[in-house]
Amino acid sequence: MIRHASSRTRIGCYLALPAAAVLLSGCTATPSGTTAAALPFAADTAAAAGPTSTVSWMLPDEPATFDTDIDSGASENTILANVCERLMEVQPDLTTSPRLAETVRWVDDTHVVFALRTDAVFHDGSPVTADDVLWSMQRHAREDADESDEYANVESIAKTGPAEITVIMKQPDATFIQAMAGNGGVIWNPRVVQAQGENFGTPSSPDACSGPYQLTDWSPGSSVTISKSPTYWDRSRPVLAEEVRFTWADQSAVVNSLTSSDIDGAYLDGPAAAVALRGADNVSLTQGPATNAWSLLPTDRGGATDERIRKALSLALNRTGISKAAFGGLAQPSKTPVGPGAWGYQREAFEAAYDQLPGAPAEPSDADLSAAKALVAEADTSEAPIVVASDGQSTRGVIASALVDAARKIGLDAEIVTVPNQQYGDFYTDETLRNQADFWIDEYYISKNDPIGFYKNGASTARVNFAGYTNPDYDTTVKTAQRTLDDAERAALVNTLQQLWAASAVWIPVVQAPSTLALSTHITGAPASAAYLYYPWAAALGSSEKN
Repeated sequence: MIRHASSRTRIGCYLALPAAAVLLSGCTATPSGTTAAALPFAADTAAAAGPTSTVSWMLPDEPATFDTDIDSGASENTILANVCERLMEVQPDLTTSPRLAETVRWVDDTHVVFALRTDAVFHDGSPVTADDVLWSMQRHAREDADESDEYANVESIAKTGPAEITVIMKQPDATFIQAMAGNGGVIWNPRVVQAQGENFGTPSSPDACSGPYQLTDWSPGSSVTISKSPTYWDRSRPVLAEEVRFTWADQSAVVNSLTSSDIDGAYLDGPAAAVALRGADNVSLTQGPATNAWSLLPTDRGGATDERIRKALSLALNRTGISKAAFGGLAQPSKTPVGPGAWGYQREAFEAAYDQLPGAPAEPSDADLSAAKALVAEADTSEAPIVVASDGQSTRGVIASALVDAARKIGLDAEIVTVPNQQYGDFYTDETLRNQADFWIDEYYISKNDPIGFYKNGASTARVNFAGYTNPDYDTTVKTAQRTLDDAERAALVNTLQQLWAASAVWIPVVQAPSTLALSTHITGAPASAAYLYYPWAAALGSSEKN
């Protein structure tokens, strides 16, 4: 499934970059030439001292459906993480552990066995059975299901015992078990789904899950409320907040609602919003690990198809300037289009390989600019000017302006085209829209803690390889890495893919944006990492003081 954040409205500050407008309403700017001091960084916040009643939470936009086999995005996942459970579960440190599966093991290279818990129950009180798990997995695997790509290597799924499911793979798939911690591993109550029919996932439909909260109200255009489930089966996981009421607004409204104490918390839609909250004595801020990264994605329209042009622009891009201007210094210049939250194993190997990557300086040196000019001189620059698409929002506006500035410094003409925000996400699906620009800008994330979940995007057959990058060695290495179950061996292969990707600047990496959590000072307990998209974060949310 494509993981991106195109539909989300963001807030940012315009500063000190050529051609950028100056200041967005509701945002407190960091002075030019300075970087905001780092926020506390941790996977978790402090444990709650006691329970709380109703928590008010704000989302970037209204959910569209609660049927993840139709669609899901950040807002849907933020809610459903507390309502639905999966075979596996993402932890606050972004590792993966069994959940509705009690244990999981590879019997051989193509057979994986899930031994299921026998004490889990759905919200209607019925037990979660192997038949329910089988039905759910088969539903996810349907060709028209949004999560079907997670089952691409599955040959068959069968119930092989009273509490056992065996999956036979067409070939080894190193990320399949991790994928079962995402929406491809959600276990539905078939009786609820079938009774609701096409109504399932709509505002009038109940949920069909087994998590610590149940969906109690969805008032379209207004709010969604989840309440502590009276049938929740896991007594080892205390549920401290009685209910959570979700509303939605753009990030300027989120900032205002937090500072005025109208809401209790939010996972900010971009770290720049935290700049405006730093002075609020009633708000605590924490950043945590994430796989999110902002990149410039090339199309097959013109100049972006020449890797020399992409490499030249990458060398000339001022990532530190972008971090200061668009993110208040709270994002980090990145050499890759995937964040270090993806390093869920062999972390030292991934970190060492990342440190050695060339071609994406934080701030271009004179040598970088000279090398970029030499690449431009080699390339055919007779095409029309480089066009980068923005949506008029501040973050993309800063990045687009920085690319134009970088292009001009190395002898290229460049310009910005503005696409309405409502259409911007269509760059992934609309070829006509992609024909309007050489690059568009987006934040991309993966749900797995394995970088192969991202680097498969460079394969010649990948759906998001829009510029047509082709390298037989890359394709072979992707397939080998996906089949390699040994972590150390797979990490070495992934690092080879990373080197090949960087050498051709398949996408131009910009900055890595940690997850950013804002909480009222009277509550605590939620994870600060990007686990909130798949982990029941609200269950641990409670009072910061003993009652």
